[in-house]
Amino acid sequence: MAGDALAAVEGALGHDFSDRHLLVEALTHASYAAEHDGVAHYQRLEFLGDAIVELVTTDMIFAVMPDEPEGQMTKVRAAVVDEPTLATVGRAWGLDVAMRMGVGEERSGGRDRDSILSDVVESVIAAVYLDAGFSTTERLIRAVWGPIIDERIARTDVADARSRLQEQLATLGQTVSFTHERSGPDHAAVFTARAIVGGTVIGSGTGGSKKAAAIAAARDALERH
Repeated sequence: MAGDALAAVEGALGHDFSDRHLLVEALTHASYAAEHDGVAHYQRLEFLGDAIVELVTTDMIFAVMPDEPEGQMTKVRAAVVDEPTLATVGRAWGLDVAMRMGVGEERSGGRDRDSILSDVVESVIAAVYLDAGFSTTERLIRAVWGPIIDERIARTDVADARSRLQEQLATLGQTVSFTHERSGPDHAAVFTARAIVGGTVIGSGTGGSKKAAAIAAARDALERH
């Protein structure tokens, strides 16, 4: 692999490898290894990188969605670490150009395949982790995925359900109010909220805070109506 290809990837990552063999391995497809004895490919690194990306992105989502339930956070995470998103990151890093690939895979268009590029992104992240540790890797992931997470959360399907409900009712000239009831001990309080329009309960939900309960009630109302 040409040194300028490696340097280009390092520049895109903002990280110069102390051990470039890690980066070379991360960029080597199994088809290339099959054609060259003794060459390691990226699949083991991909296994590690997948876990690191999921950990950091989950932590980011947990922090920016403090009142959303598990299901909504899971939806966002699935939308930011899916194959197309990872492949887009891979192209931005120039991994499609830098990969080492077997002749047959190359001819079949493997260099442009999202499934391969997404795997290589994870393997490269693992290589950064092994070369420089978790802090450096976390900074890289946060810098790349922060804007992606913000964009996905802003999408209609994952936006705050309470805001969506209010907006929909406003088009009908209606407003919604929420009532709250608290139960349970102080250390594990549970709030129950009801969304009310014109004196009619249109949705209900529970949460660990009034806001979380109101969002759950709004989501229930949207699903029902």
